[in-house]
Amino acid sequence: MKVIYDSRRDVRLVATGSASPILEKGSTDSGTGRWNILKIPTMSFYEYCCVLGLEDPVPDMIQPCKLINLSNAKLGDLMGRFLPLRNHFNRYLTIGGFPELVLSNDDSYAQRMLREDVVDKVIKRDVLSLFGIRNPLLMEKLFLYLCMNSTQIFSTSTAAKELENTSVGTVESYIEALEMSNLIYLSKPISVGSKGALKGKPKIYIADAAIRNAVLMVDDVLTDESELGAMVETAVYKHMVSFYQGTPAQVGYFRNAKQNQKEVDVVVQLPRQKILCEVKYRSNSHIPVSDAIVELCRDKTSKVTHAFLVTKDLDDFGIVKHDTDTPILRVPAIVFLYLLGKGAV
Repeated sequence: MKVIYDSRRDVRLVATGSASPILEKGSTDSGTGRWNILKIPTMSFYEYCCVLGLEDPVPDMIQPCKLINLSNAKLGDLMGRFLPLRNHFNRYLTIGGFPELVLSNDDSYAQRMLREDVVDKVIKRDVLSLFGIRNPLLMEKLFLYLCMNSTQIFSTSTAAKELENTSVGTVESYIEALEMSNLIYLSKPISVGSKGALKGKPKIYIADAAIRNAVLMVDDVLTDESELGAMVETAVYKHMVSFYQGTPAQVGYFRNAKQNQKEVDVVVQLPRQKILCEVKYRSNSHIPVSDAIVELCRDKTSKVTHAFLVTKDLDDFGIVKHDTDTPILRVPAIVFLYLLGKGAV
């Protein structure tokens, strides 16, 4: 590739592969100034709809942060346009953003392919060879453990004890390998205003909620509210990371250091913006005045510029009624993710 690039100015090269750590090392060793590396996550919900050739319900792009400026009537009109996409959204959550699987007519085949590709090929082959993993079985068990505890705060010492009392150092190195292989996200704590944030411990997200479903072989996830909540939170985090890729944004979470039950699922920190996002994917999205996102939006020192409550139903939208300095906007997940995905293209 280096020789072709240097000798053939009329040729443009695009190379794809899952071994990103090796590619990044190669770019440093011999490719400086010759190529750029673009990390591509699994498809967004918007891209999923594009692959299937579905009609775009939002011909004119609307940034999620601009939704607050729309009247209730215009918001209602926008939500109504997404009615034809509801079944597609449920399918997207279960099979994920993998092009081959999106185009398949057999969803059970899709689940099987995810298990085989992720566990048998990526973890058992690619990750082991790229990082010199000495204990393949432990790596499999760790990934299963992460799937079971996805969206939760991760403690390396707790994981080490539960995984055959292995060493903390080993778990940390395996976590690093999984993150570099784009199989997991580590969401770090971010402080908001005067409320001190929990230090150090990250939250774990599997790179695509469908991978988690396939590995755990969860039956009928669409009828389990807690499973659905974890899937949507995973999708929201992934879409947020993709949307702000290439910007100076920090994407993480907030949890009060003194009141560990008080948490905001996703926090985006930019030089001039601080965005909070809480996922309540359930029939009743009501949150009490004591909820962390409400307290932070009432706290002037927090400097929150935008706040979202991601809901389940298309008729569950509008400004939360709590009196806050920064309004909290309820937005259905299907709309929120679609707009984030379209804005990231």
